[in-house]
Formats: sequence, C-alpha cells, structure tokens
Amino acid sequence: MGKYGKWIGGGLGWALLGPLGGVLGFAVGSMFDRSDGKQRVFTGTTHGDFTMSLLTLTAAVMKADRRVMKSELDYVSKYFTQNFGPAASQEAMLYLRDLLKQEIPLRDVCYQIKHRLDHSSRLQLLHFLFGVSKADGKVHPREVEVIERIAGYLGISAKDLESIKAMFYEDTDAAYRILEINASAGDDDVKKAYRKMANKYHPDKVAYLGEDIRKAAGEKFRKVKNAYDTIKKDRGMN
Repeated sequence: MGKYGKWIGGGLGWALLGPLGGVLGFAVGSMFDRSDGKQRVFTGTTHGDFTMSLLTLTAAVMKADRRVMKSELDYVSKYFTQNFGPAASQEAMLYLRDLLKQEIPLRDVCYQIKHRLDHSSRLQLLHFLFGVSKADGKVHPREVEVIERIAGYLGISAKDLESIKAMFYEDTDAAYRILEINASAGDDDVKKAYRKMANKYHPDKVAYLGEDIRKAAGEKFRKVKNAYDTIKKDRGMN
C-alpha cells in the first residue's frame, strides 16, 4: 500500500465508521505503512470502541496547550500497561503518536462516541482525561476547556463534570463536589449522596467492557469513598 496507506485507511474509515473511523483509519493506515501490512488493530468490539475513543480524546486533550509533555505520555503508557499489558501499551502508544499529528473533529467524534457508549463508560473516559491533564502535576486551563467541551458533546451533566473534576483536587470543598452536594447538606443527605454516587461510579457499571476496564474504574469509586471519609472526619460523623 506504500506511503498512501494512511490516506486510504482514513478515507475508508470515514466512509464506513463515521468521523471517529476517519481519524482512526489514518492511524491504522500509517501503522500499515510502517509494518508492511502486518499491523495489529483493536477489534471492533465495545471494548475496542472504548479503547480507541479513549486514545482519540486523549490526543485532543494533550494538544490543547500546544505541547505534549513526557509526563502525559508516561501516564497513558502506564495506564495501558497496568490495565491491558505491555504489548497493548506499545500498540496504543503507536496509535497515539499518529493521532497527535491530526486535527481531530472533536464535536463529530464525541457525538459518535455518545451514541456508541453508555453513560458509565463516558464518565470513565472523562475521568481518564482529567488524569492525563494532571499528569504533570497541574491541570492546564486550556486542557480543562477542551475536557469541558468534550463533556458537553458527550452529554455529561454539569454536576457529573464537577464531580469528576473535583476528584483531582484534595480539600473538603472538593469532597462535597465529588458527592454533588453543598457543604450545607445535613448528615443524612451526605449519607444518601454517598450511596447514590457509589452506585453511579461502581466498577461493575463498566464490567461489560472487560475486567481490565472494570479495574481501572475502581479509581473513581475510591475517590468517592475518600470524599465521604473526608467529610465524615471533618464533621465527626459516625
């Protein structure tokens, strides 16, 4: 297929799979060029849809501040290594390298993801994107702006967005935002909010994506528990 593999792959992907397929088709074609036709690709399963959606949105966030940090790349590599294994991590980083070279039609891609993945899976995507943004120790305003746009396109509510964002800040106010309540809430309301959020972010909600994704989702669940523990300690609740 030669050096035109990426363009053929992109064209076929866009025609057959919509805007997300177009972006990924470019990357698949580019990998084909490098490997003389022996490349591996993620399968067309829901698990694969989630994985490739994650990589595509990650590329959009990483480019938001017009620079790609090594710490961000290391974060992505570590995530894939821990949850999918070294081979999958190496493959994912090859895709990401090509995705970072592209202009991603963010709204169209997000609309396609919205119709493909359920709410719990989209929340998991958003949580990962904030993790990428904070990989260098701070969340860049331009990256937050892109993540907020992504949340809107994905149909994530403002409360859910603030809840996930607060998971990356360590203070009592953030704990309340994680539980989607105000500091004026009574103790019983705090307990109810915790039960509600624990159910919303329970890892089993994304178990259909595979055991690896379910384990990764456990981080959100732990953040909810930690927020509840912080509030209980601050209030002296039992």
